[in-house]
Amino acid sequence: MKNNIPNHVAIIMDGNGRWAKSNSKSRLIGHKKGVESVREIIDCSKNIGVKSLTLYTFSKDNWKRPKNEVLGLMDLLYFTLKNEMNTFKKNGLRVTYIGDISSFPNKVIKIIEETVNATKDNTILNLNLALGYSSRQEIINIVKIISKKVYSNQIKLEDIDTTMFSNALDENINIGDPDLLIRTGGELRISDFLLWQIAYSEIFFSSKYWPDFDRDEYMKAILNFRNTERRFGKISEQINNNE
Repeated sequence: MKNNIPNHVAIIMDGNGRWAKSNSKSRLIGHKKGVESVREIIDCSKNIGVKSLTLYTFSKDNWKRPKNEVLGLMDLLYFTLKNEMNTFKKNGLRVTYIGDISSFPNKVIKIIEETVNATKDNTILNLNLALGYSSRQEIINIVKIISKKVYSNQIKLEDIDTTMFSNALDENINIGDPDLLIRTGGELRISDFLLWQIAYSEIFFSSKYWPDFDRDEYMKAILNFRNTERRFGKISEQINNNE
């Protein structure tokens, strides 16, 4: 059985810096150009019926970048959310986030929280931003939470299973695991992104840098997904016979 449109798409938006270098621009200009691609992919996702879009916006490891670039990224995130909030509300976008934003500048934390609150009742598309995100750290945090529940006798050790773990990861956003993971920029790695959640995701690697990733390239990834038989450990005959 062929699939139609993925319910949840996750994207590693890679290549802003290399795009900037290849076009003799500053890295910050590359990041600003990348915001244009974000707008286009959000619009396309909404139009084709994708329900959730998770974007790897700022990883925990990105704090290691030069200070000026990090400050520029924080400002870019702040002004983008501030300028787009009314558009999000008008277009029915619910904004959520995963990750640790405690080290972000106060004004950025505030605008994130304002955006989440202002869009919480929207239902057309869930825009989920990975901010200060590390999948390994996320998994460790969940292990600690579940361990405390066992220690305090809220749950039994034998109650722990994949469903409990997945529900704990998805508790605050309720969007489920990605059906499709896209990475741009030509690199063939996952970079500490949604390691648990992408266990059965289809993966599409694009050679295009993120600022060049447009509607046409996105639809190539969608078409690839639609032409893939997702078996989840079964065989084709079982899928085709709805077993």
